[in-house]
Amino acid sequence: MNFRKQHSIEPTPMQLAPLVDVLFLLVIFFAVTSHYAKNEQVMDISVPAADEKEEKDERFRNVGEIIINIKSGGEIIVNGQQLTEDELLVKLKNITSMYKDQAVILRGDRVSNFQYVINVLDACQKAGIYNIAFATQKPETEAPKN
Repeated sequence: MNFRKQHSIEPTPMQLAPLVDVLFLLVIFFAVTSHYAKNEQVMDISVPAADEKEEKDERFRNVGEIIINIKSGGEIIVNGQQLTEDELLVKLKNITSMYKDQAVILRGDRVSNFQYVINVLDACQKAGIYNIAFATQKPETEAPKN
């Protein structure tokens, strides 16, 4: 004897509040990451290609790396600011006084004069920075000809 009434279970409507929350989080995430990605993409610098490029997983752990862009005319750009060699030296000395093992990434344009890169390396050495990396890109491979 079963006295209970059989009720069909109605499907619950889709919850929109969690979906909207997730979408807002995604928008915020992409907005923040695109802001930080602009630091390397703002400059119109074409870095040289290298056959062997060391992929550095630890690069993403070094949040305080300084990216120094050297344009083809010798202009030095750090964090969107154009600096002279003397201003760069002062900035690097101030940073190394607080952080002894400061990392620097040099992004020199492939058509720039090599002397500009040497001048920036000299400023890094005078400031006591020896953890220097050069930014390169993978060479473009040509499609095989049939």
